[in-house]
Amino acid sequence: MRTKASTVGDVMTRRVIAVREDAEFREIIGVLRGCRVSAVPVLSRDNRVIGVVSACDLLYKETDPDLPVGTFRLAWRLHQPGKAGAVVAADLMTSPAITVSPQTSVREAARLMQQNHIKRLPVVTDEGALVGIISRIDVLTVYERPDEDIWNEVVLGLIAELPDRAGDQLTASVRAGIVTVTGPVGDRGLALRLVGRIRHLEGVVAARDRMSYPPEPYPAGRAGGP
Repeated sequence: MRTKASTVGDVMTRRVIAVREDAEFREIIGVLRGCRVSAVPVLSRDNRVIGVVSACDLLYKETDPDLPVGTFRLAWRLHQPGKAGAVVAADLMTSPAITVSPQTSVREAARLMQQNHIKRLPVVTDEGALVGIISRIDVLTVYERPDEDIWNEVVLGLIAELPDRAGDQLTASVRAGIVTVTGPVGDRGLALRLVGRIRHLEGVVAARDRMSYPPEPYPAGRAGGP
């Protein structure tokens, strides 16, 4: 028994707030404050996602260092490109945007967020059109999977499919996403692989090994315990 893994399309938020690439600084602030969000995708004229502008991007205005002294240095500084001098979304945004498609797995979306230290990902079509957004909270909804569904996948799937009826004496319980497997099994390696696979099932918070199996044999030429 195998359950199809959740995709971004299953958990994303479909009502997305976005701004155009020519949106001005104050307009962006109004959108962020009015919608109570900390970042929004930026759309090009043909409605493709070209970046993300966040409150952090806008804060460059406040944290811009003091202008250098001296006529030549002052003129140089005032003409330098950068977010501190930017006034529209196209210049303020972080680009290119890291995006996912509705078919991307929730696990992959979570990995991208963790790897890039970001809180949300725009969801786009193959043509780059915005269709949703997925946040860290959306990713965590997979842990609301019912215990009964997890139990079915563990017992009727993973344990039932162990070779040579190795799982005939194993039982499993699931409470609040925590899976506990109990009983004898003749192969230690098989038992450890089973626990590893359970840990990676969707919705599993933790996997507890309460199985009994033969001890690991000592290497040749070594006797006794440590």
